[in-house]
Amino acid sequence: MRIARYSFEDAIHYGVVDLEEDGTGNPDTISQLQGDPFAGSVSLSGVRHLLEEVRLLAPVLPRSKVVGIAKNSAASSSAGALPMVFLKPNTSVIGPGESIVLPQLSKNPVLEGELAIVISRICRSVPVERVPEVIFGYTVANDVTALDLLGESIPWGVGKCWDTFTPLGPWIATHLSIEEVSSLKIETEINEEPATQGTTKDLLHGISELVSFVSTVMTLLPGDVILTGAPGGNASIKSGQMVSVAIEQIGSLTNPVLAEE
Repeated sequence: MRIARYSFEDAIHYGVVDLEEDGTGNPDTISQLQGDPFAGSVSLSGVRHLLEEVRLLAPVLPRSKVVGIAKNSAASSSAGALPMVFLKPNTSVIGPGESIVLPQLSKNPVLEGELAIVISRICRSVPVERVPEVIFGYTVANDVTALDLLGESIPWGVGKCWDTFTPLGPWIATHLSIEEVSSLKIETEINEEPATQGTTKDLLHGISELVSFVSTVMTLLPGDVILTGAPGGNASIKSGQMVSVAIEQIGSLTNPVLAEE
């Protein structure tokens, strides 16, 4: 199942996305849900729209936090024995089609295509074997970074936390198992030209280990997002470009890039 958050006629809803590529024989649609999937039970309202008629938003607007993981590629020479954790504010989250705004302070902003884990419920110190119980699903993330500002604060606040620096979308895939998402190709493009490529099988710390570790450090809340790291590395971006991150079996996330005025 794919759960999206969308706007239609100035009202915001959650919905279930059905794609023509699934072999249904129907056009891409979204079926409206009643209720908040992160706050209780939901049901279908009976209202359905063509996907092209709605505006997709960030599939989750974290009530609490976005947790980033640094240097999580098996090829990283400076990776540590434990995951390197940093925080991004929920105000950095934007959705598909929204503009990434580059701050004037940064001379080297980059994109980083990543798999994002969405947490389903309050949890603390989750054992590795019980991690599937607290995962709502997975989405596509772009961990935009002002690379030249990383050294200005600990842990990396100035480089990571700008508004618009965490595009998420286009929806949350709830039907994939941890095993299935542990070997997915992640590709990025700039103006439809290939930029970076990696796979989640190259993550140094895997999905279960990350969720278990982060939940040991801090309580996780419904809708919290964990960014798993960029196995394909980063690529420089600039104003006027269109950047995309695609993860197989999940979807593609595209955002324009603008300079701060």
